[in-house]
Amino acid sequence: MLKELYIENLAVIEKAAIDFKNGMNIFTGETGAGKSILINGINAVLGQRVTKDLVRTGSKKAVISAVFENIPLAALKTLNENGIECENSQLIISREISSDGGSMARINSRPANVSLLRLIGEQLVNIHGQHDNQVLLSPEKHLGILDAYGELSEDLADYRKDFKALQELSRKIKQLSLDDSKREERVRRLSQIINDIKPLDLKPNEDDEIEKKFMFAENSLALSIALAKATSALYGDDEEGGASLLVSSSAAELSEYKEEFSDLEQITERLNSVKFELDDIASELIRLSGSLEINPQSYAKMNARRDEILTLKKKYMLDVNGLIKLCDEAGDELLSLTSEESSVEALTNERAKLLKQVSVKAYALSEKRKSAAERFSNQVADELEFLSMPNVKVAVSQEKGKLTVNGLDNIEFLISANLGEAPKPIAKIASGGELSRIMLALKNVIADRDDIPTLIFDEIDTGVSGIAAQKIGIKLKQISKLRQVLCVTHLSQIAVEADNHLLIEKTTRGDRTVTQVKPLDYDGRVQEIARILGGESVTETTLKNAAELISSARKH
Repeated sequence: MLKELYIENLAVIEKAAIDFKNGMNIFTGETGAGKSILINGINAVLGQRVTKDLVRTGSKKAVISAVFENIPLAALKTLNENGIECENSQLIISREISSDGGSMARINSRPANVSLLRLIGEQLVNIHGQHDNQVLLSPEKHLGILDAYGELSEDLADYRKDFKALQELSRKIKQLSLDDSKREERVRRLSQIINDIKPLDLKPNEDDEIEKKFMFAENSLALSIALAKATSALYGDDEEGGASLLVSSSAAELSEYKEEFSDLEQITERLNSVKFELDDIASELIRLSGSLEINPQSYAKMNARRDEILTLKKKYMLDVNGLIKLCDEAGDELLSLTSEESSVEALTNERAKLLKQVSVKAYALSEKRKSAAERFSNQVADELEFLSMPNVKVAVSQEKGKLTVNGLDNIEFLISANLGEAPKPIAKIASGGELSRIMLALKNVIADRDDIPTLIFDEIDTGVSGIAAQKIGIKLKQISKLRQVLCVTHLSQIAVEADNHLLIEKTTRGDRTVTQVKPLDYDGRVQEIARILGGESVTETTLKNAAELISSARKH
């Protein structure tokens, strides 16, 4: 159940801390007091879309947090699957909305994305607002309601597993069963790809490697000339000596005087050392020059290989690795196409067996829906009779069509609100007040089909009054014995059923409008019910009537 709700800087609500109770929690207040903002706050922590317009003017952010207790098993499982612990079965969900449009959510202080928030929210709270009546006006939604009532989710999941397998088989058969001209054209195309690429026996990254060798070969001549000049400068040539010979001559000239001038001995040794280093460098240059010699035949072969690869790369707009992959895929597809006849036959036989299996499950599901529809119609009619629609007749139209992901049934709810009239689609005959009561009846008959602990009704009393409104209040009270109910209402007949009555009140503080939410004691409830009954003119008579209504509600 929803235990606490804290709101800060959300539209006209500056700060509000609201405690909820088990049973019936009623919100009342004058039109425009901010009841819709309260619902927006609850929607925000349940993962619904929020905008920066919700942030109170002048504030940097809005904060909404909710405390839930006695978490249902489905929600605990979802939390556990997402690595979120829930100690003492208490859950705190918070949402911050920035004035720049961003938002941040947390579950038990851990960051959470909005999709997880929404998933958890759907397992904790079910909100019914006026727009939810559109579900009744959309026949495509009726099948889901009936399946939920009949508890057919496992049957439907089992059927869908086989149906999707049937779809996949059909797709494969269609892919293999191309007409002759298209198949022959595809075979030619695939064969061309294989004939172009496979003979080259390409190696991964070969284009990069051969390009490096080609660039080396292209530059080898200039490099050979440079090495020859450097070697000549060191060793010399036929006309003159090189640096090595000059250094050797310098050492010889000086060595004749090293006994008379002792400093020359060290210089002579250094010159001899330089000569040895120059001779070693010259030898290394000669070795490198030898390694640069390019075999003309090898170069021609490499150049031809390079041209073949470049031609294919341009043709298919792929590098060598892409060409290898293309050739492999073409081979696989060609093998599949050439063995098409046997493959199609085998798959067709398999599809026939699966189609029979899917059909059997579809008809079995249809029979269960038929049985559920009868019980559903009777139970909803009983609920509506209590809600001051005594002559109502409810029926479920069940027409069989082609197999779909939902089976073969087309379901639509029909209703007759007047004696002697045949049931017709709800969209054609139901008024706004009738839609609200029908939706309440549906909520009630499927209330025990899930374990969602909290139901929120936002102005479900639209279009009703008098006895019908009183019956709605009683029915909501009945539901609140099984689930926690939060209800926003304008009607005294519903408000008097509250176990916890909360007043949403708009006041002015300075030059700002402020909305407050405060719990009402008995006297406060009498005053508020009297306001609802008599508007601004609260008299002793309306106060007495209000007290009597509260007393009467307590008795029944």
